[in-house]
Amino acid sequence: MADTPEAIKKSVRTYMFVGGILFLGTIITVLVASVEALDVGQHGFDKWDCILGLAIATIKASLVAFIFMHLNHEKKAVYWLFASGLCMVCSLAGLTALAIFDPIHDPLFFGKESTTPKILASPSLR
Repeated sequence: MADTPEAIKKSVRTYMFVGGILFLGTIITVLVASVEALDVGQHGFDKWDCILGLAIATIKASLVAFIFMHLNHEKKAVYWLFASGLCMVCSLAGLTALAIFDPIHDPLFFGKESTTPKILASPSLR
């Protein structure tokens, strides 16, 4: 922790700098989402816009975690716990993505006159 006035000033300077970067990241996110000239990929929202938005959000979340939550001064055990949580989230997202290949064809799930939803019946997804 900061014990001297100089160390406190340095900490405040770091927090203000990171806060400015976070604010700039928010402005960039809004501009990418609203300005047509900054649209990545095809016109409208597509996978490239999603990837860019998630990349900006990941950078911002990392800055918050490392600077404002003080993870940059923690022991290795905290990093292992944090990394295992990220691995678990990625695993669960992957399992959820695999569910498209095993659709539910139960009449109790969709109703009595159940038909396979159009997105699941698409031959491009099989």
